[in-house]
Amino acid sequence: MSSILDDIKMQYQFGGVAFRLIFWNVLCFLVSVLFFYNFQLGVFHFPSWIALSSDPNVFITMPWTLISYAFFHHGIGHLFFNMMVLHFSSMLFLTFFNSKQFMGLYLLSALFSGVAFVVGYYFLQMNSSMVGASGAIMAILVATTTYRPLMTVRLLFFGNVKLWHLTAVILVLDFMQFKIENTGGHIAHLAGAFFGFIFIKLLQNGMDLSRILNNPFKQSKRTPFKKVHKNYSKPLAKPSSRIVVKDKTQQQIDEILDKISQSGYDCLTQEEKEFLFKAGK
Repeated sequence: MSSILDDIKMQYQFGGVAFRLIFWNVLCFLVSVLFFYNFQLGVFHFPSWIALSSDPNVFITMPWTLISYAFFHHGIGHLFFNMMVLHFSSMLFLTFFNSKQFMGLYLLSALFSGVAFVVGYYFLQMNSSMVGASGAIMAILVATTTYRPLMTVRLLFFGNVKLWHLTAVILVLDFMQFKIENTGGHIAHLAGAFFGFIFIKLLQNGMDLSRILNNPFKQSKRTPFKKVHKNYSKPLAKPSSRIVVKDKTQQQIDEILDKISQSGYDCLTQEEKEFLFKAGK
């Protein structure tokens, strides 16, 4: 048991931002099973302070639900499919962008999808509540597709397909089912897709929306002009060079991290896992 917990700790510490998101989604689901699942009826009953309500009177008093809803799911199937697509999309997105942009896109698109759900249901004169990370996940998938539409991905049973073909099929299915069932969910999906598209287009034009969440008050220290004073005095003697030897422990850590980045955490030996765990304390 302790070995499993140690592996989870190591995965959380070195697995990257996508693994941490999946971890928190799974943890929130387990918590919801314990506290919000009715075993007699076989359904979840999420409280108003977790699920996002389309009722403006409820929504305004609990604005944090614009984020909290995106970490809970209605069932194991809902969770499994979303986490599978999140894992797939994150691998593609993080090939081109950094972890701060990934996390910024996830949270901002969840916020945007939530607002779209509330506004959409207001005009449709419908009242409901929503949970699920689908809108944020769609944003990540569409953002990557917008940046590299012709990328080839390999799918089980389908072989190699263009990324934009896969994304287009998912979006078409959302449009087709818009009025049939789960209207709120499809509003969130399409809103997330739209936000992911806008995120990349703005990024390509020099505007990184993820900075809103990553040090929003940090100002650039660059100034438009810099006065340079030239020193005409005789240069000082060049100091003798020194060879800085990296600490042996740090060097071993770097080698293990390089191995993780190339082949994944599972390729490590038990000794390497234990070494990383001790070094991370």
